[in-house]
Amino acid sequence: MNDNDTTLIPDNSPLADKLQRIADHERGERTTVPGRIQSVGRTRAFAAGSEQGKMRAADADRDRVVEVLSMAYSEGRLSKDEYDGRLEDALSARTYADLDQLVTDLPVARATAVTPVAGTNGLAVASLACGVVQFVFGPLTAIPAIVFGHVALRQIKRTGEQGAGLALAGLILGWATVILIVVVGLVISVGMHGNVH
Repeated sequence: MNDNDTTLIPDNSPLADKLQRIADHERGERTTVPGRIQSVGRTRAFAAGSEQGKMRAADADRDRVVEVLSMAYSEGRLSKDEYDGRLEDALSARTYADLDQLVTDLPVARATAVTPVAGTNGLAVASLACGVVQFVFGPLTAIPAIVFGHVALRQIKRTGEQGAGLALAGLILGWATVILIVVVGLVISVGMHGNVH
């Protein structure tokens, strides 16, 4: 067989379709896969004629579509041929509209609702630590316990973090120490003034 020989492939064969899509891809043309459900007028996010639909897609966008296609294939929503064709089109897609056409007949992937566990506020922990440490090192840490406790409660209210109980315990210990010092100071002061007279 020399270079001038031509092999005729029937138009209705899968090989002819594959060769045509490869040739179209090399010329930069979009092709459709036979048997694929084309959703005319039923696009999700980007209509083919809209401004957003004409925007260039990024690699991350292509990767997301590949994930959707892989999930659909694993669930049995796509045949092997459909999956292969759409995968090829997804990797060569240029715009959001091109990507959108590949997944419009597939169900939207439901995002699993993961509620992040809010961390414990660091100042609330510090407030409680200062409140407890004052029993070992004396009342010097009572003031930091109070300050950290108030700041922590404000932050917890704003951010939704945990640790309100810790901050409150630190505040109670700090204020109890301050009140105790003031009362003891007053008693000593009154006692000294009573003895002088």
